Amino acid sequence: MSGMPSERSKVVCLGRTYCDIIFTGLHEMPVLGRERFAQDVTIAAGGGAYITAAHLASLGRPAALLTRLGTDPLSRSLDPELEASGIDLSFIERSVDAGPQPTIALIKGGERAFVSRRAGISRPADLEQALSARDVGHLHIAEFATLKDNPDVIAIARSFGLTISLDPSWDDQLIRRDTDFFEICAGIDVFFPNAEEGQALTGESSAEAILRRLQERFPLVVLKCGERGAMASYGSNCVSVEALPVNVVDTTGAGDAFNAGFLHSWLRTLDLERSLAAGIEAGALSVQSAGGAPPRLF
Repeated sequence: MSGMPSERSKVVCLGRTYCDIIFTGLHEMPVLGRERFAQDVTIAAGGGAYITAAHLASLGRPAALLTRLGTDPLSRSLDPELEASGIDLSFIERSVDAGPQPTIALIKGGERAFVSRRAGISRPADLEQALSARDVGHLHIAEFATLKDNPDVIAIARSFGLTISLDPSWDDQLIRRDTDFFEICAGIDVFFPNAEEGQALTGESSAEAILRRLQERFPLVVLKCGERGAMASYGSNCVSVEALPVNVVDTTGAGDAFNAGFLHSWLRTLDLERSLAAGIEAGALSVQSAGGAPPRLF
């Protein structure tokens, strides 16, 4: 994997875009038959593709969002945030069947619970057009579910000379039970699991063992370990960086922000330790406010 040419510096982020409704300040998580009240609520655009693209744009890296969005009021409510994000929105497909696509996030201290709805197909009509754009050098796939739906996307990206990264994004049905996971992922350059995903995929418990097993499948593995920081392995080089001490408000999308920080640095420098530190910094910024994207500008 070589550094990205300056004339092909744009990253295309592929995945579903959700409307995140984030409840914070819960004293207790809901249980069946009981009502709970939150201290605050934030409504924001979500999904790994959007959050990664938004952080890339905030870092000065050209980024495009490749996604489908509904035409319903909930989907349309995201328009002001999307337009203020600095992301290239020209590859967004609007369709009645693509929404609403909400995620309810419940945050209590360090605990999180999510309920989401997927709507319609995940393949945008402009997929090949986006990947063939002359200024695009890298494809980031924000969830394994989208890759499983579109397994040919790796070959398409390769045919246009792109490098590719994947965040599996936890999905119990797909990660624990999909026996074709590694076959579908063949051709991925950078793999971004968190520790829980890594353990589920390898059966290993220590971060070091998870990295060793996953590097049998991927050239570069970046393991996100939350409050314990992150580790990465590339060839014979293995490094780790500790998390930054910050006031944590909401960890929603922190891993996607980390992906952006890491990719922005890695595609420019190929320096593993510097890129891990950049990922940690982006993730730390994300957890200090509700929602995964950088502070909104509209």
